[in-house]
Amino acid sequence: MTDSVQAVVRFRQRSELLDFLLEVADVTSETLDLDRLLANVASIVRKVIPYELFAILLYSEKSNDLRIRYAIGHRDEVVRNLRIPLGEGLTGAAAALRQPVLVGDVRKDPRYLNAVDAVRSELAVPMVTRNKLVGVIDIQSTRLNAYGEYERSMLRLIASRVAAAIDNARLYRRVERQNRTLRTLARLSQEFSSTLSLDELLGRIADAVRLLIPYDSFSVLLVDEQQGLLRHRFSYRYDERARLDNIPLGKGITGAAVATRQVIKVDDTLADPRYIPSHPDIRSEVAVPLIARDRVIGVMDLESERIGFFTEDHVRTLSLLAPQVANSVENARLYEELAERERRMEQDLAAARELQLVLLPKEAPHIPGLETAVGLRPARQISGDLYDFFVHDHEHVLVAAGDVSGKGAPAALYGALVSGLLRTLAQQTCRPARLMQALNQALIERRVDARYVTLLVLLWEPSRRELTMANAGSFPPLICREGEILKPRAEGIPLGLLEGQEYEEIAICSQPGDLVVIYSDGVLDQQNPAGEEYGKRRFLEVLQQNWHEPPARVVEAVFASLDAFAGGNQISDDQTLLVLKVA
Repeated sequence: MTDSVQAVVRFRQRSELLDFLLEVADVTSETLDLDRLLANVASIVRKVIPYELFAILLYSEKSNDLRIRYAIGHRDEVVRNLRIPLGEGLTGAAAALRQPVLVGDVRKDPRYLNAVDAVRSELAVPMVTRNKLVGVIDIQSTRLNAYGEYERSMLRLIASRVAAAIDNARLYRRVERQNRTLRTLARLSQEFSSTLSLDELLGRIADAVRLLIPYDSFSVLLVDEQQGLLRHRFSYRYDERARLDNIPLGKGITGAAVATRQVIKVDDTLADPRYIPSHPDIRSEVAVPLIARDRVIGVMDLESERIGFFTEDHVRTLSLLAPQVANSVENARLYEELAERERRMEQDLAAARELQLVLLPKEAPHIPGLETAVGLRPARQISGDLYDFFVHDHEHVLVAAGDVSGKGAPAALYGALVSGLLRTLAQQTCRPARLMQALNQALIERRVDARYVTLLVLLWEPSRRELTMANAGSFPPLICREGEILKPRAEGIPLGLLEGQEYEEIAICSQPGDLVVIYSDGVLDQQNPAGEEYGKRRFLEVLQQNWHEPPARVVEAVFASLDAFAGGNQISDDQTLLVLKVA
């Protein structure tokens, strides 16, 4: 007994047919998952109608064609690529007529689209609900006249019952996809805005878009207005980075997107003269302009190996995503440019720091009657600290130390000016007050707004063991005599502010063993992790504890105390020490 005869026998009783229809209703109503539903339909059809090939083709109103959504026995490439316009082939005819099409020998029907050579019989039945075409159920057999009126009636009955369920599942799938897309877009907006590395950002964008649209190739091109190019900044080919050529502005599909500021969707790249081949197997493309602050900054480009792969839903999704991508890319690009400028500036500052250190003596010259030590710990940035020694003869030695107002490169440049003038003028006089007046006048003649320098100048006369001091707003030196701190007072207006200033000289008679310490504000201002400053009290305690040591040991003791106090904090300002000890 044949399978079809068995099916006829099975439903000889009306109650049995009703039971089967109830089973169809149960199977089609138990899920809104489209894949599971279509598999259930294939299973229920096989119970009553034998087939070697089975397919459910769904109708697309936008493209006005049928596409295989579920298949058994068909080749994968047929399932992926087959598009059947209404009216073409047996399935297209059934869809256009909205009536079943039964062919006992497909070799005699010119409408047949040959998918498998061995096929002899085919039955195509449309699925219609609420006067709306949903798709076609298509079964094929390798036997001649395998299907008759009974199979046509049964398949038509099944199709009428499952059409609404499939349409509801498609609608649910569409709504769920839209909700998932909106949730994804909201999540991506936060994720993109938190990423400032452009390469990392573009990688995340590529991964995120692929979750929404399974492209074969993805690229982001950025506008280079100076060169008139769209520069490939990031490209993915499947799951691998790819290198592509730049594109002149206005050329290609991406150039059209920039020029029109509109999404360009191409269903068949081979039929579009604007297409610039990047890979020989690409068949469809969509290019989305990236617009930030009303300016096109680039293009997001997706490609597929399938003709007509990108849909209007894809275009809407990309249009919603594009503003977020554009703003994130623009922010990351600006951050990248800023980081590059900062890197170059750091290089320039490092070079300036190196040159600045060359201008400062690393050690004092031999000074009769004095032991000397220089301590210098530069911060990472260049600063305005300066000091120098000028030996006129064995009876007159000048020591100068100062600090330029402000920080960074401007302070360092002004400091270099002061150092140059100081070296020139120190050759003309050894008297501290006269040197101060001459330097002040020279800076007034070269006035720079908001720039000045505080300066301390000491004249050492070894034959008399006398220090003569003039001060222009700087810290006066500290003198430690047998553990007691002496603080000689000398005041004056900083240099470069007021014309015609005069400066007083203070003479200090020293004693053997006196420790004279000149220091910069970077010593007192050093902070610990709690934000406290080192301060003068701690500084004086170290000097009182080490006044009897050689100057080099005193410098070491001060720096060790500073490091212990800092607790790992970096040096924020240059720390300069000039330590002189009367022999």
